[in-house]
Amino acid sequence: MSSVAVVGAGLAGCEAALQLARLGISVDLYEMRPHQPTPAHTGDSLAQIVCSNSLKSTAPTTASGVLKQELETAGCSLLAIARQCAVPAGSALAVDRNQFSISVENAVAENPLITLIREEVKSISSLEHGQVIIATGPLSSDAMTSEISKLTKIDGLHFFDAIAPTVTVESLDLDILYRAARYDKGDADYLNSALDKATYHNFVNELNNAERTEVKDFDKSDLFEGCKPVEEIAASGPETLAFGPMRPVGLNKGDKRPYAVVQLRQENKEGTLYGLVGFQTRLKYGEQRRIFRMIPGLENAEFVRLGQMHRNLYIDTPKTLTNSFTLPDNPNIHFAGQITGVEGYVESITSGLVTAWIVAAKLKEITLPPWPRETVVGSLLFTYLFDNTAKRLTPMNANFGIMPAIKGLPTGRRNRQERKEAMSARSSESVSEFLEHASVKALLAD
Repeated sequence: MSSVAVVGAGLAGCEAALQLARLGISVDLYEMRPHQPTPAHTGDSLAQIVCSNSLKSTAPTTASGVLKQELETAGCSLLAIARQCAVPAGSALAVDRNQFSISVENAVAENPLITLIREEVKSISSLEHGQVIIATGPLSSDAMTSEISKLTKIDGLHFFDAIAPTVTVESLDLDILYRAARYDKGDADYLNSALDKATYHNFVNELNNAERTEVKDFDKSDLFEGCKPVEEIAASGPETLAFGPMRPVGLNKGDKRPYAVVQLRQENKEGTLYGLVGFQTRLKYGEQRRIFRMIPGLENAEFVRLGQMHRNLYIDTPKTLTNSFTLPDNPNIHFAGQITGVEGYVESITSGLVTAWIVAAKLKEITLPPWPRETVVGSLLFTYLFDNTAKRLTPMNANFGIMPAIKGLPTGRRNRQERKEAMSARSSESVSEFLEHASVKALLAD
């Protein structure tokens, strides 16, 4: 079999390379650093963890913990290395960053089927490989960004990523929220929270005094002005929000018009996730939880993702890629990692593993079954990423809100733990069945 080119030696790229080698396929792994640096990375180490050293919870009743169980059952390379480099962090898996990076690089260097090439890939057509995996991440070089833009036929992939918080519907007080569409146009698809004058001004005051994260120079983009953070709008005047994202006109509650309204819009087909409309923000995470829970009906909101604004590069996967993470007109070019719309360390590793298996199966002429919908892998990579409900894909990490509900279990906050335990058990059973499938066993056979 011909070798595979993996472009980018971050978490997804290294996992993809190690998985391909595990499956007997030679790999040329390209990394542009140190010749071409990024604004966030330091040095030239592989699989570098830039921000927090935590890979989140290992508890089996958390989506992050369930995802780790699924990956470890499947033989994930980087999670095994992370376990060896773990530092005390309670129920979370945190690592010594330097040791983790060194260990990953050693694993790559010691594998006879992997060749590490330290050079920037500026053109995919320059690679003489039958199959290519692009895993260059949100900090791709300018040349690679331009190349991806040409390949996907989409301009403006390098932009200010403005994201509003997302909450689970089961954590909302639906006795307080009401369904309505502005001026009753269309179906009443939005959930609405009505604020009176005092509540509104208190909310604005808290926004104005909240702690914010700094926006680094390399994050600046024209999109910033077109997608202002909610706290920036609030700072421009006490009534600006009430005439902007929180405009109550056409959203009467009964026969009364509220002073201001916060709208929540459905974000997935199942209706388990809702996003706060117009609430892009760069408030610190703790401040977001505190202040947004002041909104009536959101007092106990469970945030599956918090708002943020940062430089990002990712593909609108449902509009651009096939479910093999390839380009429709070029099935030999695959994408993996954050560039596909997953967010988080372990989620990027997951994407690398799954894409490597897809490529290996293609080379071995094996037809793999789909990852079960009942797993975090299946729900995140093959359901959420290809959900066209939203106008534009919003990057997402592992959470129970994207997974199918278990029929027969009671809903509501009181029964949340029971549902999580049931989802964890269902995931374990589903992964075991998936790995026992004849095609998967043939792929993983020594």
